[in-house]
Order: sequence, then structure tokens, then C-alpha cells
Amino acid sequence: MNELPPHPLAAAQQLAVALAEGGITADVHHDFGAPLVSVWVGLIVCCADDTYWWRTGWNPRRHRPIYASHPFTQPARAAHRVTLRYTQLRMSHPLSSLIAGAQSCP
Repeated sequence: MNELPPHPLAAAQQLAVALAEGGITADVHHDFGAPLVSVWVGLIVCCADDTYWWRTGWNPRRHRPIYASHPFTQPARAAHRVTLRYTQLRMSHPLSSLIAGAQSCP
């Protein structure tokens, strides 16, 4: 018996939980249609059509972004793949010294 994919908002929340288990904080937004999971600068995961979608790069020959996708039924595996992209982006977009030195709010 195949498992039915969750509702897009539930899938976004499951992805955020799976990312948090790996130490990555993400925000879930559901204000304008499809839910979004904001992970890092340049890394936003769209949750639509039973699939997680995120941008992985740019194709200069075709002048368009390159996307990766993963089914809602595997949020942990999707989180692993998003984590790989997150790691790449963290190297090219580290925290600013102002943010890195900020203290948490009580």
C-alpha cells in the first residue's frame, strides 16, 4: 500500500522538523499560496504538487535557474539534500560579523 503525500503545509512543517534534527533552523511561511520553507540566503524550498522544490544553481547557457526536487513522502531524505545545498551556500554567504556576534533574545 502506497503512502499518500501529506498536505503541502504539513509537508513544509515536516521538512522544517527534519532540518532542525540536523541542526538547521528554518522558517515555514504559508501566506501566498504554496508553503515555503526559508532555510538560508538563496535557499527557499517551495512545497507544491506533492513535491519539495528548491533552486540549486544557474544555467548560464539557457539563462535560467536549475532546480532540484524530492517527493513529500520522504522529508528526511529531502532534508538531507537541502542540507547539502545549505552547506554550499554557507560557504559563499557566511553570517555577517554583526549577526554572528549578536546575542539571543531572552
